[in-house]
Parts: sequence; C-alpha cells; structure tokens
Amino acid sequence: MPPSEPPKDAPQPAAANQPPAADTATGPSRPINKIRQTKVDLGGLMMVLADHLYSTPAVALRELVQNAHDSCRRRELEAGSDFDARITVEVDAAARTLVIEDNGAGLTDDEIDRYLATVGSGYTRRLREAGVGGSASELIGYFGLGFLSAFVIAERVEVWTASYQDPARAWRFASRSGQSYTVEPAEARPIGSRVTLFLSPKHATFADARAIRGLLRRYCCLLAVPIHFPQGSDDGAAINAEPPPWREAEERSELRRRTLEREFAARFAGGLGPLCTLPLRNRGAGPGSDVRGLLWIHEATTYGSNDNRQIAVFVRGMLIDPDERDLLPRWAGFVGAVVESDALAPTASREDLQRDEAYAAAQAAIHDALIDGLATLARREPGTWRRVLLRHNEALLGAAISDPRLFDLLADELTVPTTQGDLAVATVLRRGGGKIHVSRAERGGFEELLFRALKVPVVVGTRYGALPFCREYIERSGRGGKLVILGSGDSEDELFERVDDVLPAVRARLEAALGGRDYELILARFAPPYLPFVGVPDREVELKRRIESDKADARIGAAVLSLARRFTQQVEERPPLRVYVNAGCPAIAALLAAPKERGARAAALLRPLLALLSETDDSGRIMPIDEALETYCAAVVELLEGDKQGRGEG
Repeated sequence: MPPSEPPKDAPQPAAANQPPAADTATGPSRPINKIRQTKVDLGGLMMVLADHLYSTPAVALRELVQNAHDSCRRRELEAGSDFDARITVEVDAAARTLVIEDNGAGLTDDEIDRYLATVGSGYTRRLREAGVGGSASELIGYFGLGFLSAFVIAERVEVWTASYQDPARAWRFASRSGQSYTVEPAEARPIGSRVTLFLSPKHATFADARAIRGLLRRYCCLLAVPIHFPQGSDDGAAINAEPPPWREAEERSELRRRTLEREFAARFAGGLGPLCTLPLRNRGAGPGSDVRGLLWIHEATTYGSNDNRQIAVFVRGMLIDPDERDLLPRWAGFVGAVVESDALAPTASREDLQRDEAYAAAQAAIHDALIDGLATLARREPGTWRRVLLRHNEALLGAAISDPRLFDLLADELTVPTTQGDLAVATVLRRGGGKIHVSRAERGGFEELLFRALKVPVVVGTRYGALPFCREYIERSGRGGKLVILGSGDSEDELFERVDDVLPAVRARLEAALGGRDYELILARFAPPYLPFVGVPDREVELKRRIESDKADARIGAAVLSLARRFTQQVEERPPLRVYVNAGCPAIAALLAAPKERGARAAALLRPLLALLSETDDSGRIMPIDEALETYCAAVVELLEGDKQGRGEG
C-alpha cells in the first residue's frame, strides 16, 4: 500500500543544510545580532550578597562601623568644618537591637537612593578615585556592598540621617530585606547617621554588650576615629583610644616601649604568647611596600615544620584578615605579626587580600624586617636571643637553609640532634675529625654502634632540617670539612678499608666460623681495633622486602604501593646484610690462627655476639635476640666446662 500524501497546507521539511524556519507561532523573530542588556535577578543577587558573601556574620559590625568611619572622613574632606569625629555603638538585649551612630557627612534624600540603596555604588570609591588629598587616604570602603551586611544579621534596618549639605532636613530609611525600602522625612537631628538593626532571633548575640565590645576591639582597634561603646566602660574612653605602639608619637623608655609592644602583641598571639617583639617600619623597599606594624617571636616552643604563623592585617585601620599567614615567609612558623597598610587591596568580601604587586612588596618588606630584626636581637639582647634559640632551634634549622642572610646569622648558633645529644655543627665537625657523619636510619643501627665506639657524634638525619643544615654548613661556611651520609655505598668506602687479597683458606675459615646464608662476609680494616665486626644492613633490600610483603597491602594505599613497587623491582636480589670483619682486630687474628677445635669454641661465642651487634629488621636478623643470648650463654658454659676438663678438675 503506497504511503498517503501529506495535506497541501502541512509544513514542508527543511532542505538539507538549511536552518529551520523561525517559529512564528509565538511572535515575530528577533534580530540575532541585536545587543541585549543583561538582566539581574535582584532577589537572587541579594541572597548571594547578603547571605553568602561573608564567612561570618560578625563582619556586619565591621562593615557598618567602616561606613560610619568613612562618613566622618567625607565630612572632613567636603565640609571643611572643624568637628570632633565620633562613632558610638549601642546594644539593647531586651529590644534585640544594635545601633551604630556617627556625626559624619550624613545623606541627602538623593544620596540615599544613589548610594545607600544601590548595590555596588559607593560614594567612598568616587572620593578615592578623584584623588582628593588629606583624609581621603584614610577612606576604607570601595565596593559599595558593606551596607548589605546589615541584612545578614537583621530582619529589619532603619537609618535616620541628616546631611551636612542640608542640615535642616532629616530622613528615615527603612527596609526589611534590602530589596525594597521606604524613605520619608524625619524629625530634625544632628548631622550624621544613626543605623539601627533589629536583629533576627538567631543573631541575638549581637545585642550582647560583652560580645560586641570584643568584636569592636578586634576589628577597629587601629581606626583613627574614636569609637565609643558606653556599655561596659567606666571611664567613657574610646575603645581605640590607645594607638598601636608603632604610631606612638611620645618618646618612651626602652623598657616601657617593650612592655607596651608585648601587651599589644599578646592581644593577637593567643595561647602562643609573645617572647619578644621586632619592629616593622615602612622603609620603602618597593612599590606599595608601606606595611608597618609589629612582629613577635612566639613564647611557646615550636617543633620542626609546625606552622604557627600568625598575622593580622589591617587596611586603613580596619581589620581585613586575622590570619593572612602567607604574608610571612613559609619558614617563619614561630612568628606572629600585626601589620597595617594603605596599599594592600581587599577582595569584595573584605576578608582576604588580592594577590597583586602590593601584596608581593609587602611580603618582601616583612621578610626583610624579620631577618633584620633577628640580627638586631642577637646583637643587642643576647639573653633574649638565647631564649629564642632554646625554644625554636628546630624550626630555625629549616629557616636558616631558606635564606642566606639567616644562615649566616644562625650557622654557629644552632644545634643539630646527634647520638651525643644536641651539638653545634662546629663541634660535630671537630669531633668527627673534619667530617660530619649523618645517619638517615629510622632507628639505631651499625652507625650508632660503630661511632659510639669511636666516640664520634652522628647527626640524626631523619630529624627536621638537620641534614640540609649540615650540607649547607659544609658548602657555605668556608670552614672546609666533608659530609658523609652513612648507609650509602660511598660512606662504607669511607669507613671500611676492604682487604682484597684474601687467601682462599682464610676466607673459608671465616665462612666456617662466622658465615651464613643471609649475609655477605667482607674482610676489612676499620677503627676501633677492638670491634671485631659490624653488620651493615642494605637499606634498599630492606625496603624491597617490606614493600613486597603481603602486610604492605593492608598498610599502604594501592596507588602509592604500585609506585613504590615499581622502584623496588629495580633493586636486585642480594643479601640484606653485609658483615664487615675487622682484619685489624686481635680477636679475629687469634681466631684465624687458632687450632680448629679451639677456633670452633671461639666462633660459638662470636656468632651470637655478631647477631646482637647487627641491628637490622626481623627479616634480615642473623638470629633472634633471645636465641642469640641463649647461644652465647651456652657457649660460655661450654668454654668453662672444657677448661675444667682440660685441667683435670672434678
């Protein structure tokens, strides 16, 4: 049956490679190349800005105080009037309100619409971009987003304001969500603004006097405009009345200056506490390097790579980031700081800093100030310097190898961990006969035995910074010497002088007396002569056996284990232990010269002793420790019994 034909008025299929016809059922087609305006979902934008821009609701207080501060600076710039700038913060727990009031420039009706109620439109930015001098350099705001933070903690916001431009007229702004608002004339009031937040139930803590006082002291302690918080204050002084130590105009005694600096640092150091302080002054190290403030060394001890860097950053007097640790060098895990800058640029949330040229210049300035401060401390305050070294020696080992100037300062001051305790590297070099011996063994091995007998210290190379510091000491100090890494093939050549021309009969005698299937016997000469032999584990073979054992599957992730096994597959099969027999030892010489029967009795004593002196893992051990002790005791008994029988004693 042939297919039926379509009705005459049915739409025809589009020709090949032709775009389909425009759908005219819903209206005429639009020009494809027309420039269109991006639309904004105000509700969604407000949710993002008010609910998700800031990491903590506490930022709302900071942003509103910042707005009050900038309003005061604006009045100074534009009105030119002589007035005492002032910000007052009040709370009412019963009414659940938070109030921020200032006597700054205030707002006109038009400015409420253009700036307060327009997202991203900030009057402060206009002033700063205009390059107005004087107080403009102290303006904080930029993005025009700060007022939105009020809606993070408040269910309703009201603003009463009167502008210096028209002081006879006041206005009341009110909004519940930030998306819509009302503005109406209000009763006459002094020039300035009063912002009242009617807090949501879950943010009622922002009406707690103690909490707000703590936040104000934290965020606003460097602001120049006085901030008053009458609740909890007996003397009526501003919470930021005391300038930070680096802004002190008054000459202080050295003792008083140190006391003030430590007290200030203690407010930011937390449980780590300040041991001593170091100055950070603007020295013009580069573009944007206007950072100034205070550095300190932690009182609490740091170990190795512990990262206890602390640095609070204030931009134009307002705390932006309480933990901007990347401004400090990575090695400075024992350092805290409070710094301020006008050049550093905050991100939109004002809780972080932009990584730009000013940031890099600030890093460089802080780095230089820290090194210079440590050098000055070592020179002028030797007692305090000794305390720094005592508490942070291990961390300073890592720091010293990160900067040549720091290494030069610390090369002869720091100690490294050794088998004889913590020693200065110069002492290790002297006791080692011009060599620094470093062990990378995870536990005491042949190195500890051999060098204890030689009374030579061995640096514990597994401890943080010890090996790199010793290597740097040899290369940079100009004192000569040699670095010997124990456990490597090169180090064995340093320690043991192999005897190559061993007669077959002598080798056979040694194999019979001391040999075994799981280790290699090597005749050599080494000190001290009273040590008959030393067992040297092959670290690569030990690792190969551990990695390729079934137990490794349960302890190590599959991907890491696969990479490790790829490496160990290249390690050839060989005995896990090399036993160096001391050709210069009288006991070995006597063993080789003794009659066969007496040599066998001596060997019975020496074999368990070899097991006890050869520290290796269980898989490569010559014999278990308990078996070695039991065999040794049995050999002593047999030796004594044989002597009695030889003398005919009953």
